[in-house]
Amino acid sequence: MLKLKNKQLKLNFRDRDFNIFLKLCYFSLVIMLLSCKSDTAKKANKTKTAPIKTEIKSTAKSTKKKILFFGDSLTAGYGLEDVNEAFPACIQSKIDSLSLDYTVLNAGLSGETTSGGKSRINWVLNNQNIDIFILELGANDGLRGIPLKETRKNLQAIIDAVIQKNPTIKIVLTGMQLPPNMGIDYTTEFKTIFPELAKKNGLELVPFLLKDVGGISALNQADGIHPTMEGHKILANNVWVVLEPMITL
Repeated sequence: MLKLKNKQLKLNFRDRDFNIFLKLCYFSLVIMLLSCKSDTAKKANKTKTAPIKTEIKSTAKSTKKKILFFGDSLTAGYGLEDVNEAFPACIQSKIDSLSLDYTVLNAGLSGETTSGGKSRINWVLNNQNIDIFILELGANDGLRGIPLKETRKNLQAIIDAVIQKNPTIKIVLTGMQLPPNMGIDYTTEFKTIFPELAKKNGLELVPFLLKDVGGISALNQADGIHPTMEGHKILANNVWVVLEPMITL
């Protein structure tokens, strides 16, 4: 009888211990769950409050000054394999070699006349802020025999439009000459248009853009009019003589 009671007592203790053990396990599990929930909340808060890193691309305008070449097929580099062989691009190479803060823009259009230039000048000016404007037009007028009064009038209208857009802009006018088969009177008067306009408007003048290139077959393409890549390098030198002092002051 005593043995039976002792055995039952031991079983009661075991049951109680087991119940306590279960309660401890349950309590520990609750604590773990609450702890996990707390950690999750903290991570969520950190995610909400942490600063978001984004790549910011600068939208600041370039500080480089701009030189615009406004002309015909000579400026456009007609017949060359790459527009980067045309004389405006050669000018850019000279500028870069001196680490000067200028960018060259090429607004050449093959076949352009002074009338066509007058028609599109405002559109070109409205899309760019220009510091130096280089005007290379007139050759197609002369080759087509357009009345010289009209050529002169159109060139003046282009100059006026540029100055009206920016009174402080610097303008370079490139002179042009015609072959003698156009007639002595016509070619002579045509030649005088450019220095007279330059003097009248206070412009810089390249006396003859095609100096040392015009009429030299080795420096011109098969048409005898448009320079080769080597010819364009000489054109660039002709312009550079006038342009360099303007941008290296």
